[in-house]
Amino acid sequence: MKKILLCCGTGVATSTVVNKKLEAELVRRGHRGQFEITQCKAVEVPAKSPNFDLCVSTLTMSYKCECPIIVATNLLLNRNVEATYDQIEQALFAEEEK
Repeated sequence: MKKILLCCGTGVATSTVVNKKLEAELVRRGHRGQFEITQCKAVEVPAKSPNFDLCVSTLTMSYKCECPIIVATNLLLNRNVEATYDQIEQALFAEEEK
């Protein structure tokens, strides 16, 4: 089970929007049941990130992150989303496909 830490400024609004989009896209790509997404505030990332496989952020991070991080602001803006989804999928599942 891959663990995704999804953060935004408050852990509520924008991360919820991205959560729904990301979950739907990963399921569409065949990863149903292979991941779980946990939302948090950006300030919580340093303490929580060691327990996750990937951090997806809706903002540029100024906090230390102990796992790989992908800034996915464009998922909110619906710009170049396929490239971001590809990057997230690659970070999480590439080694399993080998």
